[in-house]
Amino acid sequence: MKNFTLDERLAADTLPVADLPLCRVLLMNDARYPWAILVPRHASVSEVYELSAVDQQQLWREATDLGEAMMTALGGDKLNIASLGNVVSQLHVHVVIRRRTDATWPAPVWGNGTPKPYDLDEQARIRDLLLAHIQSGNH
Repeated sequence: MKNFTLDERLAADTLPVADLPLCRVLLMNDARYPWAILVPRHASVSEVYELSAVDQQQLWREATDLGEAMMTALGGDKLNIASLGNVVSQLHVHVVIRRRTDATWPAPVWGNGTPKPYDLDEQARIRDLLLAHIQSGNH
């Protein structure tokens, strides 16, 4: 995991949360959706198949565990887990809670509308919820 550098666009659009065994956990700075991003801490990886089989399994485990924790803590109608990479090629996985009442339901969240940055209180609340899950060892 040496030589890992977070893509500048991901860094600009997110807030750091913590590191899991494989991935850096980031909170997308868009209060319209509970939205985390997992970035495997490997240099120059843009596709899942470029990870070892063990790391592929770990990535999926981290994504599903985080998604379950987010659904439990924040509630929602649907959990979306996706890796696109059309704009940012660095491998990253979106973990997004969707609600039928959200701004873009049922359309995708990507490129839809204008992001609403978190205020400091809500940012801290969501970050604390994610950290509580991570620190409890439920990943």
